Amino acid sequence: IDDPALEPPEGWAENAAHRPRHHAVTGFWPLNQKAQKRYEILQKRLSRLETSHHILTRLNCRDIDEDDWAESWKVFFKPLRICSNIVIKPEWEAFNPRPDDIVLRIDPGMAFGTGSHPTTHLCISFIQRYLKRGDSFLDVGTGSGILSIAAAGLGARRIVAVDSDETAVAIATENLKRNDVPSDHFSLICGNLVDAVEGRFDMIAANILTGAILELLPDLCRVIKTNGIFVCSGILEDSKDAVMAEMERYRFKILDVQSRDSWVGIVAMIK
Repeated sequence: IDDPALEPPEGWAENAAHRPRHHAVTGFWPLNQKAQKRYEILQKRLSRLETSHHILTRLNCRDIDEDDWAESWKVFFKPLRICSNIVIKPEWEAFNPRPDDIVLRIDPGMAFGTGSHPTTHLCISFIQRYLKRGDSFLDVGTGSGILSIAAAGLGARRIVAVDSDETAVAIATENLKRNDVPSDHFSLICGNLVDAVEGRFDMIAANILTGAILELLPDLCRVIKTNGIFVCSGILEDSKDAVMAEMERYRFKILDVQSRDSWVGIVAMIK
C-alpha cells in the first residue's frame, strides 16, 4: 500500500523523490487461465467504489518477469541450524554438516517458506520430538515443503503434502526429490486444507495462520488416527487461548505449547 502522506522510517529514503506520488495498492497474481477473469472482477468492484463512495480509481496491469525477483533475494538466504541436528541449507550454498546432522536442502523459488520464520522452527522442533520412525505424515499448507522434508529425514514413511497454490505444490515436489525422498513415499495435492485428502495419518502438521487452523479443526477427525498428533503454528500470542479452547472442543488433548518471538506453536493429541 502506497501513501504519499506517510513518513518513511528513518534512513529508509534520503531522497524524497523515492516516496510514492499517488495513493496506490499493488498486488500480484499468476498469469494463468484465471488471470483475465480476476482482472475483470477487479474492474467491476473498483467501479462500485466509485458509485458507492465516490472513490476514483485507475487500474494498471502489466506482466512482470518472475526470474528477477525470484532470484535476487537468494543472497540473504544462508544455511540455518533449526535444532541441535537439523539444518536448512539453500541448494546453492556450501555447508559442512556434522556427522549426525539432518540437512534439509531446499530451493523455495516462488513458494512461501525459507525456514527462517519462528513458526517453522517451532513446528520442526515438535516434529523431531513427537514423530516416530515409520509414521505417516500430513503437511497442510506445505509451501516449499520444509516440514515434509524434515519429517522424511526423521523417518516418516508415508508423506502427503497439501497447498492451495499450484506453484508451491510444484516446488515442494522438486524439493522432496532434491532431498532423495523416494517418489513412492510422498504425494502432493493442490487443494484447500484437507478437503481432497484421503486416509488417516499418525501426525498432521499445519504451519498456517490462526483463521485457517480454526477452519481446519472440524475436519481433522476425518484424517487423523486415534492417538494421532497434531502440530500447528502460525498463531499469535493473543489468539493462543481461543485456539486451544477450540481444540479441546474437538476432543484434542493439549500436550505442549511453546512461544518464540510472539508466535505460538501447539502440539495436541486426538482423544
